[in-house]
Amino acid sequence: MKELFREADLTRVSYFETILKGEGIPTMIRNKYLTMSGLSEIPIPEFFPALCVINDDDYPRAVEIIQQHLAAEPVNSDHEIHCPHCHEPNPANFQSCWSCGKLIDDVVGGN
Repeated sequence: MKELFREADLTRVSYFETILKGEGIPTMIRNKYLTMSGLSEIPIPEFFPALCVINDDDYPRAVEIIQQHLAAEPVNSDHEIHCPHCHEPNPANFQSCWSCGKLIDDVVGGN
């Protein structure tokens, strides 16, 4: 068993676990239940959830799959833009406002 990916956010680790399982790669998440214990609130990476591949032979393929998904993520996903219609903040990768439902790209010009 080899560790592949470690992050404080269990949701993101679980997302990558689902992707790998969909590709037929058996995985497990170490420290999964520490998230609810409060230990994951301590900023020590050893307590963070860690995605591991069960079979060492799957490791190179799993790394490649994870890298492809990380490269495809929007760069500005943490950046917020305000809807030109209702002025609510939205993640920069949203195409329509979560609040009013109107398209953000129409007025902002695709930003």
